[in-house]
Amino acid sequence: MTQTTIKFTRGVPPPECFPTGQLAECAQTVLLKSYDVALQYGSAGGFPPLRHWIAQTEGVAEDRVVLAQGSLQLQDTLARILLRPGDVVYVEAPTYDRTLTVMRRAGAQVVGFALGPDGLDLDELTRRLLGGERPVLFYVIPDFQNPSGIVLSYEKRQQLVALAEQYGFWLVEDTPYRRLRYGGEDIPRLFDLAPERVAHMSSFSKLVAPGLRVGYVIAPKPLAGPLVKFSEDTYINPSYFNQAIIHEFIQCGWLEANLVKLKQLYAPRLAAMLEAVEQHMQGLADWNKPQGGFFVGMTLRREVEAAHLLADAKEAGLLLSDGRGFFADGNGDRFVRLPFCAVTPEEIKEGVRRLASVTVNMPALSLSRSSR
Repeated sequence: MTQTTIKFTRGVPPPECFPTGQLAECAQTVLLKSYDVALQYGSAGGFPPLRHWIAQTEGVAEDRVVLAQGSLQLQDTLARILLRPGDVVYVEAPTYDRTLTVMRRAGAQVVGFALGPDGLDLDELTRRLLGGERPVLFYVIPDFQNPSGIVLSYEKRQQLVALAEQYGFWLVEDTPYRRLRYGGEDIPRLFDLAPERVAHMSSFSKLVAPGLRVGYVIAPKPLAGPLVKFSEDTYINPSYFNQAIIHEFIQCGWLEANLVKLKQLYAPRLAAMLEAVEQHMQGLADWNKPQGGFFVGMTLRREVEAAHLLADAKEAGLLLSDGRGFFADGNGDRFVRLPFCAVTPEEIKEGVRRLASVTVNMPALSLSRSSR
């Protein structure tokens, strides 16, 4: 019998979570009632009714809200208007791999800061700042971080904001997973603590559908205008049609109901992942225990080479992401990102069992001193 391949690679929602019937209804409504705006050129800031809704929801001026084709495009635009070759950018270690690509493409020197159970190593951050280093920005995913699943503690959020204000760097807060909390209580955002110091990003990719490519930023006033101008000079305006569909979806009252459905689907998958790693990875790895998001981050206790791990896992019918890609310095051989939302509980249990088997049978094993 051919062995089924299990994919622990991309953090994507499963097709069964897409509200296709409702989106079709929204698209039809937009084409019938708003076609003159949704299908036309417009302001580079985005579809005005959706900008207005976000501004009202967040209690900010509408001109601070900028919509784009996903939040990654906004990261790229920010990098282009803020960074010059050689500028320093701070990130978490690990962090979102595509952000590293964006910052490097802008010529930035990217520095990563290790994550503990409650987030950033602020002692190391403080040492570097006291030593005279000055970043232009610090990119942070404070809620259910990609790829680790870690949540930045409230105390560390306060300290990070204070350091940003003291040393004059921007905080770029990316929160695509924040509303996908399956247990526990929300922590105030960095934006809530320092709205003029934080560029707060999010998107509807994980809340509705990534194919619509609707992301947004609430930018500090000095950055909002340049963001819109650069966007206009680059692509005139993002897709109003997709943004109008999202706006109609919200106006119909379907966003909150969809979030309930997503949580009901994803929470058992997170539970299955945590149960599986507890059963199979004891003594082999250290891992985080998130209460939401898409990922469980794991660090193997055995010294391995990522290339060998990936190859052996593939031979065992398990596809993994290259852990090195999540670290600014590339030192992520032992890191494994375990996405759980797009795989069934049965696939999760079997995939983790295969990972444990591969780990045990890796050559030249050496137990580290870390313990969970």
